[in-house]
Amino acid sequence: MRKAALIPALVLAAGAAQAQGLPGVTDGPGPNLVIEVADASGTSKGRIVLDLYPDKAPNHVERLVTLAGSGAYDGVVFHRVIDGFMAQTGDVQFGKQDGDTSRAGMGGSDLPDLKAEFNDVSFQAGTVGMARSQSPDSANSQFFIDLAPAEFLDGQYTVVGQLVDGWDVLNSIKKGDPAANGAVVGPDYMLSVTVEE
Repeated sequence: MRKAALIPALVLAAGAAQAQGLPGVTDGPGPNLVIEVADASGTSKGRIVLDLYPDKAPNHVERLVTLAGSGAYDGVVFHRVIDGFMAQTGDVQFGKQDGDTSRAGMGGSDLPDLKAEFNDVSFQAGTVGMARSQSPDSANSQFFIDLAPAEFLDGQYTVVGQLVDGWDVLNSIKKGDPAANGAVVGPDYMLSVTVEE
């Protein structure tokens, strides 16, 4: 049984990113993770594009690419979404939209946990980080995308990329209950996740 892979609900209020995009953010060499987001009824909300950083976190990026390439992320819910903080997804074990998601956030994948690859990238709006439990070396498949700057996570979680397109879609993902640590009832989910070089 896997432990909960949750990032702490610390300071939730931070400066919001601009609603139409993230100024100054450009698409790097990639690869890119392209996520088609759908609501609970299966209606597409659009796509978000995450530019991954293999030079900063090679093993974590390889994991995301492997899981996306195998289709493991397709149908996985955004189980924890905290307005003004982040949207978390990626539990391929317990987070499938068409199954029982009551334990979403507690699982990972069949692959082994990863050793931390902390780097010098700061958590800002749109930054992609790997979720983990208390152990720094427990990231597996879950990841989160910041909805606002969260520098208090710097040096404690592995940064794996940056959102480069689809801020409006990311910001529209159904939010969870703040009193329930961001747990979402009837969550949005990743309809499909593909990799583009």
